[in-house]
Amino acid sequence: MKFGAGRSAVEVNVPTRAALFQAVRGKLAAGSGFALATLNLDHLTKLPVDSAFAEAYNAQDFVVADGRPVVWLSQLAKQPLELMPGSDLVVPLSSLAAEMNVPVALVGSSDAALCGAKAALQARIPGLNIVLTHAPAYGFDPKGTEAAEICEMLNTTGAKLCFIALGAPKQELFAAFARGCAPSVGFASIGAGLDFLSGHQVRAPKMMRALALEWLWRALQSPRRMIPRYAKCFAILPELALNAVRQR
Repeated sequence: MKFGAGRSAVEVNVPTRAALFQAVRGKLAAGSGFALATLNLDHLTKLPVDSAFAEAYNAQDFVVADGRPVVWLSQLAKQPLELMPGSDLVVPLSSLAAEMNVPVALVGSSDAALCGAKAALQARIPGLNIVLTHAPAYGFDPKGTEAAEICEMLNTTGAKLCFIALGAPKQELFAAFARGCAPSVGFASIGAGLDFLSGHQVRAPKMMRALALEWLWRALQSPRRMIPRYAKCFAILPELALNAVRQR
């Protein structure tokens, strides 16, 4: 299903979790890289006004639905998509990496968060081989010198699956850039996934997530940052709903 219009339009091209893991397994088995992005409403507010972000999104190999509104819109269009938040993909993708003996890298967030996430993942998944953790410096340019240096680290360490926790649009920009510099690495943009694992951020309780109220939890945790963001998201919903009806 497509979201948006013109050059900023994005297609969610992997509709189910089963399809995603089959595709990732195939890429890892072949030693072929990929870039995975998880589309949400915040991204859809940024794409029309950020051409570099839109270009990076269109360079992703796999795009899945992240956020209940994206799933609801897909149902409205009668092209249903499964909900796959990036933070929910870290553990199962790591388990797949351990099963296939694929070395893993963690990039983004902070040194403390990466250390905690590494410990949490290795405690949970026996045999998981995390060969690199790297927290970029403040002001990180996802296409700059440090980005190239990270790609060299990935190639040197032999990492084949890299979780990127930089937030949008930096993580998608870095993934698109790194696909050319580290072509055998799979990049998964997972937002706050590593911070949740390390305990540096507290995710909404399962009950709130089940009731599609994670947005409210996040707004209450950080109102100055999140309330303006969600206002922008709600503002684009009517147009997105109309486009979804047209795609039936």
